Amino acid sequence: MKRRNQWLTAPLAAGLAAGLLSGCGTEEGGPGGTDGGVVIGMSDEVLATDPASGYDPGSWLLFNNVFQSLLSFPKGSTSPQPEAAETCDFDKGGSTVFRCTLRDGLKFSNGNELTSKDVKYSFERSLKINDKAGPAGVMLGSIGRIETPDEKNVVFHLKVPDATFPSKIASGAGSIVDHREYAFDQLRTDDQAVGSGPYKLDSFGEARADFSVNENYKGTAETKNSGVTMKFFHGDQKALAASLKQRDVDVAYRGLTADDIAELENSSAGDDQGIEVVEGSSAEVQHLVFNMKDPVVGKPAVRKAMAFLIDRDALVRDVYKSTATPLYSIIPSGIDAHNTAFFDAYGGSPQPAKAERVLRGAGINGKVKVTLWATPSRYGPATVHEFETIAKQLNKSGLFDATVKSAEINEYEKNIAAGKYGVYVKGWVPDYPDPDNFTLPFFGKDNVLANNYENRRITDGIIPDTAAATERPTAEEDFGKLQDIVADEVPIIPLWQGKQYAVAYDDISGLEWTLDASTVFRFWEISKG
Repeated sequence: MKRRNQWLTAPLAAGLAAGLLSGCGTEEGGPGGTDGGVVIGMSDEVLATDPASGYDPGSWLLFNNVFQSLLSFPKGSTSPQPEAAETCDFDKGGSTVFRCTLRDGLKFSNGNELTSKDVKYSFERSLKINDKAGPAGVMLGSIGRIETPDEKNVVFHLKVPDATFPSKIASGAGSIVDHREYAFDQLRTDDQAVGSGPYKLDSFGEARADFSVNENYKGTAETKNSGVTMKFFHGDQKALAASLKQRDVDVAYRGLTADDIAELENSSAGDDQGIEVVEGSSAEVQHLVFNMKDPVVGKPAVRKAMAFLIDRDALVRDVYKSTATPLYSIIPSGIDAHNTAFFDAYGGSPQPAKAERVLRGAGINGKVKVTLWATPSRYGPATVHEFETIAKQLNKSGLFDATVKSAEINEYEKNIAAGKYGVYVKGWVPDYPDPDNFTLPFFGKDNVLANNYENRRITDGIIPDTAAATERPTAEEDFGKLQDIVADEVPIIPLWQGKQYAVAYDDISGLEWTLDASTVFRFWEISKG
């Protein structure tokens, strides 16, 4: 099952400061934005301009700014609020019927009126096309049927209770398209997009995309610039760095290594050039995953001993230069229901005496041989360094003989599916900021970790119960129980939670409102001058 960039590449990906601080040559391009326009450089690809296809961070960045959804995530919030809708609510006492009433006077950027017909068409179109690179199967699969009693009202009838449905449709998966502009049974292929969001897409190409303010927009966003240009660097780290140095871009977003950030934050180089590092929160996470059928780590005592020995503080300090934070549960900080189950059970620093006691108590004597598997082609070379650091931590105790191996991504995923790896790395970028998105994919039926873990108390009780809780705070106790179960059985060990960064000139403001746990990069919050 493909998910939106689900496996994290590292806390930060792609290089910047080496070129920025040493002055290598620049990529061809115009100057930074003028007259209130902002130019942003990004290392991520934008894989689609059609919401029925895109399921990656770059594409959702485009969708979140060009299209409206019924609901959206306000800056600094993980609770969806009305956007194209005036109101949205589940029917009282249930989580299978969801009703929305649209705002008055909604129009697409081409001037066409937006009605409930477009909303129904957009969701049914995504489900009809069901593109393998799109969000329909994962994000919209609970939709049974959609009614439109009039032009302003939409009623979703869900197949199963799904209290996370509002969060799902507040994401890029809920983008509303003009039914006159998009074929019902096939994707748009002309690299154009027609939405009703704060911006309209004027052009899209290999090297750049240009956005202007949509004068027809009616919603909650207030634009603070005259337009945005995105420049794409396709993983060319030096070109992005040079472009920022020469101010061919005003902002560098998604493409910064830990060393780059640390150097800029701890030296005067950035200050001398009028460049600032803006830090935001993130819900991206990384885990150590255990194959529960492996003859070595399939033993609970081995997994618990490892949990007693891993030093997360050292990992984030020495490997990631404090551009991540230690993670002690499967639900990260900033997401409702987060707890510190692994800290409570195993402590925050290595405890070799307890690790030895649990091994010997299970009759395991001598050193435990384990191989930790990583893939630099998915997570970056820092992941191999990270795993080598973990292996040293395990071996220092005298209880383990740990080694590290790596594989290219295709071989890596194939061997995980075949059960050939006992211990391996997985990361996660959330689709929506709800604890459900950090639990169901990992511990539900047919989980994406492929680690042969199943707990019937979780799959048959906690997950269905939390899915039905329309008042999300009422689910926190159950999510707490789930986190405690995972800490006790240790099918995974949470390692760290990332931070978000952008690097910009000091006349750029508002970036702090684009870097939060919702993962929505809000063009409209950025101003220049």
